[in-house]
Amino acid sequence: MRWRMVAKPMVSRWLIALLALTAAACTNQAWADEEFKVESPDIGPDKPFSEEFAYDAFGCSGNNQSFELSWSGAPAGTQSFVVTTYDPGTSGNGFWHWFVINIPATTTALPRDAGNRDNSKLPAGARQLRSSFNKIGYSGSCPRRGDQPHSYVVTVYALKTRKLEIPADALPVEALPLVELSALGKATLTYKYGRT
Repeated sequence: MRWRMVAKPMVSRWLIALLALTAAACTNQAWADEEFKVESPDIGPDKPFSEEFAYDAFGCSGNNQSFELSWSGAPAGTQSFVVTTYDPGTSGNGFWHWFVINIPATTTALPRDAGNRDNSKLPAGARQLRSSFNKIGYSGSCPRRGDQPHSYVVTVYALKTRKLEIPADALPVEALPLVELSALGKATLTYKYGRT
């Protein structure tokens, strides 16, 4: 009986301390996510989408250039970045337009047209996977004519690993679980595009 009377307050203090640590961890993670942000002079929720960044096939007549991006506030311990562009509004598993892995931690921006297929504007070591159009590199937005404007999500993931060992023929849907497993945080930017 005496043991229970002594142990009960100790257990309560331990639980309170554990809850406090958990809350602090969640608060710190939320703060880190708020600090980590991605921006672009070319795209955004309130910016008209230029045909320069639209696809150049399947009825679309854009220039298929990837947009300029920059990011800041990555979590401590970041070893590399991954950049993706995804349309969740299409049927099935959505549509992947861009997936770049192994961007060095010293990189905080990608210039316009960094997604070209010869990789000439990517930092050393970075690699592009296939888009849902089955093309290596950036494949611009190309929603079906008459659809409501699609919402596209650009995400920069901060990873705790320097390099992801992903096969050259891997699809984004196969690579994403590895990215999310190594992610310390992510920053997103959205834009809309539709064709009449």
